[in-house]
Amino acid sequence: MSKSSIEWTTMTWNPTTGCDKVSAGCKFCYAEVLAKRLKAMGQKKYVNEFQLTLHPESLADPFKWRKPQIVFVNSMSDLFHEDIPLSFIQRIFNIMNRLPQHKFQILTKRADILEKHAPMLNWTSNIWMGVSVEDNLVLHRIDHLRQIPAHVKFLSVEPLIGPVNDLNLEGIDWVIVGGESGKTPRPMEKSWVLDIRDQCAAANVPFFFKQWGGTNKKKTGRLLDGRTYDEMPDKVRLNVYFSSLENYRSAFYLEDVF
Repeated sequence: MSKSSIEWTTMTWNPTTGCDKVSAGCKFCYAEVLAKRLKAMGQKKYVNEFQLTLHPESLADPFKWRKPQIVFVNSMSDLFHEDIPLSFIQRIFNIMNRLPQHKFQILTKRADILEKHAPMLNWTSNIWMGVSVEDNLVLHRIDHLRQIPAHVKFLSVEPLIGPVNDLNLEGIDWVIVGGESGKTPRPMEKSWVLDIRDQCAAANVPFFFKQWGGTNKKKTGRLLDGRTYDEMPDKVRLNVYFSSLENYRSAFYLEDVF
């Protein structure tokens, strides 16, 4: 677990690491680059670099957080990777179910596997589920997401590498947009971003602009037409504390979780 510099979350939790490329958005995967760096630094968790690895020793990490957090689950992997057993995913969901004070954000490019597994998972209201949509070629992922009984469904349109026209935002609660960063980022056109912003406004869906990206994302910043877009889903807020003493107790009892 670690505090996150990602603008739309506060903490990351990686019970698995590593992945494989499945679409154009994966070409310059930040997690792959970071995994190589962490291995070179001697981080034991990344001894396998970016090869898919399960980390059952990390399952208990969320029980250590005393304050409510917004948690990005598997920032260094994809929870619905085809080689992650359903039983391990269920263990992760069981932990999230037991910690209602935290909001857990999951993001996948494998929306078909997500839909397949969804009926076997407990979708408590603190679990947000999203899919990556980098261009028009992967809009089908949104249709899979729409079938999921998650309380909050969101799109991560990052890296935005092409126009995303005619978004069907029915049943979608939040949209994040961002440009690619790194050594060789693909360009993002302002018109693409404005089009998505306007589609969100028309559908009354919160819009979050994460970054312009580029080789120096701090320099390019986050301003869009002179303002910062930090909109979040109205139906959920970070300042949700324990609703009862029973919830407080369940958060720290570990039996039957693992």
